[in-house]
Amino acid sequence: MNFMSYKNYLMYAACVFQALAVAGQDSTRWSLQECIDYAIAHNIQLKQNKITEEQGAADLLQKKAELFPSLSFSTTQAIDYRPLQKSETSIVANGIANSSSNKLTENGNYGLNASWTVWDGGANRKNIKAQKLQNQISALATQTTANSIQEQIAQLYVQILYSKDALDVNKAMEETAKSQFERGKEMFEQGQISKADLAQLESQAASAQYDCVATQTQIDNYKRQLKELLEITDDRKFDISGIGTNDEATMQLIPSVNEVYQKALNLRPEIQSSRLSIDAADLDIDIAKAGYYPSISLTAGIGDSHYSGSRESAGEQMRQNLSASAGVTLSIPIFDNKRNKTNVQKARLNKMDSELQLQDQQKKLYSTVEEYWLNAYNNQQKYVAANAKLKSAQTSYELLDEQFKNGLKNIVELMNGRDELMSAQQDRLQSKYNTLLHIQLLKFYQGESINL
Repeated sequence: MNFMSYKNYLMYAACVFQALAVAGQDSTRWSLQECIDYAIAHNIQLKQNKITEEQGAADLLQKKAELFPSLSFSTTQAIDYRPLQKSETSIVANGIANSSSNKLTENGNYGLNASWTVWDGGANRKNIKAQKLQNQISALATQTTANSIQEQIAQLYVQILYSKDALDVNKAMEETAKSQFERGKEMFEQGQISKADLAQLESQAASAQYDCVATQTQIDNYKRQLKELLEITDDRKFDISGIGTNDEATMQLIPSVNEVYQKALNLRPEIQSSRLSIDAADLDIDIAKAGYYPSISLTAGIGDSHYSGSRESAGEQMRQNLSASAGVTLSIPIFDNKRNKTNVQKARLNKMDSELQLQDQQKKLYSTVEEYWLNAYNNQQKYVAANAKLKSAQTSYELLDEQFKNGLKNIVELMNGRDELMSAQQDRLQSKYNTLLHIQLLKFYQGESINL
């Protein structure tokens, strides 16, 4: 490789490295959808809910299997030792009388048994239906958790966006405060302002710097909370992507409370879960009533045995002792110490409790939707007023700053103007992001994705 080729190679490698570095840096900026997708895939609580769903699926298979007969095999091998025996003794083994003079004997039993519950008042089949409902409730619980996580992520994401814009405002005010302090030092040297006025300008610059540090601390804390929701525990670089917003996005039409609520009633998993809980309670009542009905079961078995003290060989004993049996068992409940009556009463009370839980969930849903609507509407109105306030405060502060530099305004008037401008800027940012967030949350309750 000659020098020029080597040089070209180094230049190529440097370009590739730089491109990878830029790509790696961009990859640390997460969009809202990326945050949501990552949380859905990695959140521990969601994983636990998935395990609960799998356990329910296993329970369902087990309950279905209870409809079929059961089959089991058993064997017993025993040794008898009679150290004081002196003569032949008659011994009953496996229901057969044998005579033996052996002090040590061995016997074995073998059995193949089957049983089948033919009828139990329909409880088995109703248990299968109840388990299916429970599995649906478990799946809805997973959806409820996922929805909650998405809402929390959206709220933290918007809080970070707001804090970042607030930090930009604070930095701009910090630069202005520093410029005013430098101008103040010149005016002090020229005798245009007093030392006390200069100290106020210095304090203003320090206060502006403090505001920047405090806002950055808030941003870092919100990022930490967002990483916690995403289950990110390493020290990787983490930041979020910005969003392009305009007045059109902030001033979009807000759906009505009733419109959102009616759609949410049919879509929200917590409402569907409460409704299914009532259906499950009805099944529990039927299952409890099944205790009043008779039950019928079939049994069958094959048995065999041998005994070492017998004069016959083990094979001959097995041939002669082979037996089979079959039976039907009818069980009729007559007096059960009010067990069935109590079970039915408890099941009915559980249904009443499920109905109250549904009403409570509906009330909470309406309250949440109404709260989101009020926040969206009020902040949208505040945004309109904040724009007008900011325009006026910006113009006023620019005039005050220019007049101060020319010695026409004092420190108190300048600082009052600065405070009014900062207040107007913060009000505008806060109302803007609160409006965007709560409009998106209302749409989310209508079944749409959160999209900032």
